[in-house]
Amino acid sequence: MKGPESIYKCIAFVLTMAAVLCSCKPSIPTDYEEVSWSAITSPDNFGATLPPNIAPLNFRILHGDATEAITRLHSKQGGEIIATGWDVCFNVDDWHKLLDQARGDSLFCDIYIKAYGQWVHLPTQHFIIAEEPIDPFITYRLIRPSYVTYEELTLHERSLESFEERVIYENMRFEDSDQGQCINCHMPKNWNRESQSQFHVRQALGGTVFINGDKVRKVNLKTDSTISAGVYPAWHPTQNLITYSVNETGQVFHTLDPQKVEVIDYASDLILYNIDANTVQHVEHTASDFESFPAWSPDGLTLYYISAHYTARADNIDADLDNNYDQLHYNIYARSFDPKTCRFGPRNLVFDAEAIGKSASVPRVSPDGIHLLFTLADYGQFHIWHKSADLWLLPLGTEEERNAMPLQAANSPESESYHSWSSNGRWILFSSRREDGNYTRLYISYFDKQGLAHKPFLLPQRSPLHDLEMLRSYNAAEFLVQAVQPTQRQLRRTIKGNAIPAIYAGSALLNPETVTPDTRTRSEERRSESVGY
Repeated sequence: MKGPESIYKCIAFVLTMAAVLCSCKPSIPTDYEEVSWSAITSPDNFGATLPPNIAPLNFRILHGDATEAITRLHSKQGGEIIATGWDVCFNVDDWHKLLDQARGDSLFCDIYIKAYGQWVHLPTQHFIIAEEPIDPFITYRLIRPSYVTYEELTLHERSLESFEERVIYENMRFEDSDQGQCINCHMPKNWNRESQSQFHVRQALGGTVFINGDKVRKVNLKTDSTISAGVYPAWHPTQNLITYSVNETGQVFHTLDPQKVEVIDYASDLILYNIDANTVQHVEHTASDFESFPAWSPDGLTLYYISAHYTARADNIDADLDNNYDQLHYNIYARSFDPKTCRFGPRNLVFDAEAIGKSASVPRVSPDGIHLLFTLADYGQFHIWHKSADLWLLPLGTEEERNAMPLQAANSPESESYHSWSSNGRWILFSSRREDGNYTRLYISYFDKQGLAHKPFLLPQRSPLHDLEMLRSYNAAEFLVQAVQPTQRQLRRTIKGNAIPAIYAGSALLNPETVTPDTRTRSEERRSESVGY
C-alpha cells in the first residue's frame, strides 16, 4: 500500500501536468495550402454586422473529410483568439476584448482544416463591428409548434451580452384540462426603461399582469361591452395608457398546404386602457372591419394599426372565413391622438396593401419616428405561418405605397414575421423560419443611418447545436434596456389572486362613429387561446 507521501506526489504530478497542458496555447499551422472553397459553418453568420457588446457567435465547422480544425479570430489591432476543434466556442471575456478593439472596424476569422494529411487555409471570413451597442436584454416566449396544445409555455429573459437566461414565468403548474393556462405577449413600456411591462394569462386564473418595478397586479380587461380581454398591446410612450386589439381567434388546418395552419380573426376591435383610471374605451368598434396590432409613434401623437374590411357573404362568419381566409387583406391605418384629452381623431390610410394584392401586419415605428417597419404577405395577418411573409419598410411622411420597399438583406424564402426595434433604432430583432421552415428562430439585423438593413445573425448560443436540438419556437421577442424585477414567486402569487375588473367607459374617439351592430354568428367552441403570436 502506498503511503500518504506517495499519494501526495502523485497528486502533485497530475496537477503539474494539468497546468502544463492548460498553459499550452494552440498555434496555427505553418505548413498549409491556400484553397478557394469557403468554410461551411453552422450557423452561417460570417459577413454580418455585430454590436460591440454582443455575446460570442460560436459556430460548428462542417467539413466531412477533415480530421482536425484550428480557428483564429483576430483584429487589425493585434488581438486574437485561437480555438481548436469543430465546435468553435469563444471565451466570453476574450471575445468582448476583441470586439472592443474592432469597434467601428472588422474582425477576421481564419479557419484551417486538415484533410488527407494536409493542412489547408480556407478564405478569410469577417464580421463588421458597429459603433452602436445593442440593448442588453431581450424577452420572448418559447412554445412548441403543436398548433392546439399549450401545456408548456415559458416567458424568458435573455442577456445579449452573455448566455445568461432566466424564466420569468411558466404555466406548467396549471396543465390539467380544467386548469390549463396560456401565457403570451410580454410587452415592456419604452424598452423597460421605467421597469413597466405586461403579459397575458388566459383560461385558468386569467387576466393581464402589469409589472411596475417590483410591484405586480392582475386586471381583467374583458367587459360586457368588449369582445375579449386585451390581446396585442402597445404602450403609450409618455402616459399610463395601453392600446390593445381585442380578438376572437380560431384556426383552420390545411390538408395539402405546406403552411399547415391558418389563424383567423373572426372578430376584432381596438381598445384603450387607462392604467390609472382602470377604464377601457373603444377606439375601433365595427363588425365590418377587423383591426389588430396597434403601435404608437415615439411622440405618442399617432396610433398605427392594421385593418381589413369584411363583407359578409353568409350569416355564419366561421364557415364564411374558413372558406375565404385568403381573401382578407389588411391595410395600415393611423389615428391622431391628443394626450390632453385622450381622444383619437379620424382614421387615415397609411399603406394600401390590398391595392397591390398583399396584406400587411405588425406595424412598428422606429424610435426616431422616420421609418415604419411591417410584414407583408399574400393574405391574412398571422404571418408567422406564411411563407410569402417578408419585412418591409415605409418611410413615414410619404403618400404613395411604392415608397415602401422590402428589407432585402433581412428577408429569406421562408417567413419573416414578428419584429421589434432596439431603443437606439440601430438593431432589428425579428422571427424567421429560414433554418428549416418549421421552427421560428430569432435574428438580429443592423439598421444603418441610411435606412439599410445588413445581413442578420442568429441569436448567439453557448452551443452551436442549441437551435438544432431545441424543439420549441421563439415567439414575440422584444428588447429590454434593463431586466424585469419581480421573481416567479411574486408573479405566481399575484396570478393566483383575483383579477381587478376594468370599467367600460365608452368611446375614445373625438367624434364617435356610428357602431354597426354585430349580428354575426360565431361558434365559441372554435376559439383558441393557443395561437398567440
